[in-house]
Amino acid sequence: MNDALVRKLLLQGIYEKYGYDFSGYNESSFTRRVEGLLSKYSLPDELELMARILRDPHFFAELVPQLTISTTELFRDPSFFLAFREKVVPVLKTYPALNFWIAGCSTGEEVYSLAILLQEEGLYERSLIYATDINHNSLKKASEGIYAIESMRAFAKNYTEAGGKESPSEYYTADYDFARFRASLRDHVVFSDHNLATDESFLEHNVIFCRNVMIYFNRELQGRVFDLFFNSLSDRGFLGLGSKETLRFSQYKDSFDEIDAGQRIYQKNPMQVAKKIRKV
Repeated sequence: MNDALVRKLLLQGIYEKYGYDFSGYNESSFTRRVEGLLSKYSLPDELELMARILRDPHFFAELVPQLTISTTELFRDPSFFLAFREKVVPVLKTYPALNFWIAGCSTGEEVYSLAILLQEEGLYERSLIYATDINHNSLKKASEGIYAIESMRAFAKNYTEAGGKESPSEYYTADYDFARFRASLRDHVVFSDHNLATDESFLEHNVIFCRNVMIYFNRELQGRVFDLFFNSLSDRGFLGLGSKETLRFSQYKDSFDEIDAGQRIYQKNPMQVAKKIRKV
């Protein structure tokens, strides 16, 4: 059986048994992850990997974090958060209530970064943050808000560069080798499972962050996700992407204004949408 057919059967088996759709992931990236699993678990080939995945749900649960990419830190890319603070927050301050969606929130570092920023800008009490991910284990860690104490050094540096207004230590307590973020930073956060490849929109949002997630998707899945975000954003809602992601080559390139091209911050433009509809 050739490798392409085995890969197709593996993806189909995972989807049918567990509901995880990896078929839209970048092929070379997914292949590297599978090869890493074969080596790590001393499996001879993908057929054996597929057999073990399909007969052992606990084994598959162990693999999910390794099949999905989880690379993040608190206030990662501080220039993004600084631009968001300076160029988007003044607009958000005119709204009576705010919905945020962090899609692909991983282990929650971006959730706490946003919560801290909103609190400092006086917006947290009127905000609700929906933090979603495909990975149950990552969501559990995110909801606990406990991180290695070593990561606080990067947090302090990033926080300062992102325009932070307090001492970083105000937001967590140190407990031996771990740092625990204040429970109040979760008071306006809803953590939930969501699969960008298969699930639909669930609310209208003023702001959506999906940063450094879609670089692992193929063009077709990226298109589906842009559809989802476009339909989930309110008029004049804001979209924040990762540094290597862009709307420029998508079907929605003319439906958003660039608020900060370098930081990949966009705003939905209802006038452009209306023009497109009239042309049709």
